[in-house]
Amino acid sequence: MTRTLLFSIILAFTTLSCSAKKETKTVNNKQTENKMGTIELTKADFLTKVMDFEKNPKDWVFLGNKPCIIDFYANWCGPCKMLAPIMEELSHEYAGKVDFYKINTEEQQELAALFGIQSIPSILFCPMGEKPQMAMGALPKETLNQAINEVLLKKAEAVK
Repeated sequence: MTRTLLFSIILAFTTLSCSAKKETKTVNNKQTENKMGTIELTKADFLTKVMDFEKNPKDWVFLGNKPCIIDFYANWCGPCKMLAPIMEELSHEYAGKVDFYKINTEEQQELAALFGIQSIPSILFCPMGEKPQMAMGALPKETLNQAINEVLLKKAEAVK
């Protein structure tokens, strides 16, 4: 009886932990968006979701239908690993208002070079109808919130 109960509890936790995470998958060269919020971009995705720099190499022409944040990172980077869960939280808090993307600089070297990424993490804020703005380093959640509100959503924080 005790073994059966213990097995049932372990099985329940295993099922919950495995089913809670949904990942981005590429099927037939099309990326399906995950339910976790932050979406990994390849060059092909970037060209259709953010900016087609091959068609417009000199002008910033944003293709998104809402502002976005792009986290340039690498798997081996400690500060990048600290920033990832913060970006994931923010992607849920701003769901439907801001798109959250990430680009692995090791795998997408052309995109990293395009933006002159020399240190990671680097965060690109892409507002609607304006030029993007870059920030470097693992910014705290409060600073990211402020940047999202003031740069992307144009909500001025009340000064007290």
